[in-house]
Amino acid sequence: MAAYACLAGLEVGDGYPVRLVGAINVSPESFYRESVAAGEEALRSRAEQMAAEGADMIDVGAMSTAPYLATAISEAEETRRLTSAIRVLRQAVALPISADTTRSRVALAAMEAGATVINDVSGFRGDPAMADLAARRADGVVLMASETAAGATDPVRTVLDLLRRSCAAADVAGIPKDRVVLDPGIGFFRRAALSWEVWDCELLRRLAELRPLNRPMLIGLSRKSFIGKILGRPDPIDRLPGSLAATAVAVLNGVHIIRTHDVGPTRDAIRMAEALRPA
Repeated sequence: MAAYACLAGLEVGDGYPVRLVGAINVSPESFYRESVAAGEEALRSRAEQMAAEGADMIDVGAMSTAPYLATAISEAEETRRLTSAIRVLRQAVALPISADTTRSRVALAAMEAGATVINDVSGFRGDPAMADLAARRADGVVLMASETAAGATDPVRTVLDLLRRSCAAADVAGIPKDRVVLDPGIGFFRRAALSWEVWDCELLRRLAELRPLNRPMLIGLSRKSFIGKILGRPDPIDRLPGSLAATAVAVLNGVHIIRTHDVGPTRDAIRMAEALRPA
């Protein structure tokens, strides 16, 4: 059976081009400061550029989720940042907008402001009310695997188990299967038995082993720490070449959606990898 989903009208999965999600942050705490759009004009300009360069959706986050940073902010502040940004983006581009949050009340406010997709990096394991909210209000969800305990030894087996639990929670809430996209959580396993950069490389190398989930797969690789560790690039601003190489590998290994800060260069890497992968 082919993997298929429709996120707010955007069809993704087997038989479709690899889709591009442009990542915009309004969180000054973000690990990659160049991804932060400060002010309405910067937001509008960034979104318009992403749309022109081929983005299929915009993902906006108001609180950094990097597991190695102390970035927590209040629910009220996250709501203020996120809803303000979504209102600007809604006027700037006609693309679907996903709200990157783990809090159901923030997600509800984001839906009311104009977002249509929820990107929950906790995979419905964070806020008990999120799955029901998504079933009622969202036109699609992205559910990510993220570390819940230390000492894991097998990246694929661990991620399969976590994503199966997320899918089960979506089923219980009544979310149609064709509204669910999964994310293996590159960068979100820091306490495994393997060092984190080895974990991420192993997961990227073995992406095809996630096929039994039979859901479209989104992956976020853009300028992440494992690239910096391997290449000796501590500043994310220097990690674009490594990001593009990792993107090509992900496409060759069957990923359906790439989330990126750099839409134009990533689009070229994706199209080249698509042309080279087996039919």
